[in-house]
Amino acid sequence: MKIFRHRIDLVTTAPIEIIDITAQIREIVAGGGVQNGLVTVSCLHTTARINVNEREEKLERDMLTFLKRLVPRDGDYLHNLAPIDGRDNAHAHLIGLFMNSSETIPLADGELVLGEWQSIFFIELDGPRPKRGIELQIMG
Repeated sequence: MKIFRHRIDLVTTAPIEIIDITAQIREIVAGGGVQNGLVTVSCLHTTARINVNEREEKLERDMLTFLKRLVPRDGDYLHNLAPIDGRDNAHAHLIGLFMNSSETIPLADGELVLGEWQSIFFIELDGPRPKRGIELQIMG
């Protein structure tokens, strides 16, 4: 069995942002030589997440609206009374409760096994941020 890791670094530009990382992951998988196995995509942050969903412009806008309504940024949160890094980001941690920090996707014949409409997203919940990290572990 072959196992390798790769890191993707991102810059985010909005408070809540959905970034399609499918093409980057496909490129990394293609260069890794694993034909059949699994790729685990892990977010290295508590205020960002990984998600598999449909890439469609209006749906993505709906997703952003939903997340902002689900846990409003200006809520009365205890975490914001003494934030560790000076960021009032309790809302981002709370939204994260409803999302995955990682996704595992099968590989077959050197390709990601995704449905016709599926894409892999990095979801920023506390941006903008100058550096965000995603860790890939590919096994097969």
